Amino acid sequence: MVVTTAPAGNHEHCLSSFTEQLLRNRPDFDLSAHKGLILPSSGSHPDNHVIPDLTIVGTREFRGTPPWWRPGAELKMVIEVTGDRPELDRTAKRRSYALGGTPLYLLIDRDRATAMLFHEPSDGDFESHVTTPFGKPLPLPAPFSFDLETADFL
Repeated sequence: MVVTTAPAGNHEHCLSSFTEQLLRNRPDFDLSAHKGLILPSSGSHPDNHVIPDLTIVGTREFRGTPPWWRPGAELKMVIEVTGDRPELDRTAKRRSYALGGTPLYLLIDRDRATAMLFHEPSDGDFESHVTTPFGKPLPLPAPFSFDLETADFL
């Protein structure tokens, strides 16, 4: 059994704000908080079981998935909000998501007051990323195709 600390209110607020924007702009997607994903291993994150803060797929694509799931093309994006161990989200999880072919990884970095969108996974990392300071919109590419407002993350 692993016991983790409960997330701080600001952490949950960022997730709530993202969820509200997603549901308003893309009601055809489903999301899960803390869905267990099985991904390829990555150096400092040797166990390949990762639990993102949010996992996004197409409508009804979670149906029939086991608690620990090896995602395929139905995976659209994972979201992490930094907490007590931000380097885990910034480095180890990012690399695991890239190794697993996750098309988009959104990191809401509360310590740095930035939202970073990683895309184009290749060779254990993402080839591209866009960083936006909180308060500025972050354009999300297809299949999302809306600007994520980050002012409420402050």
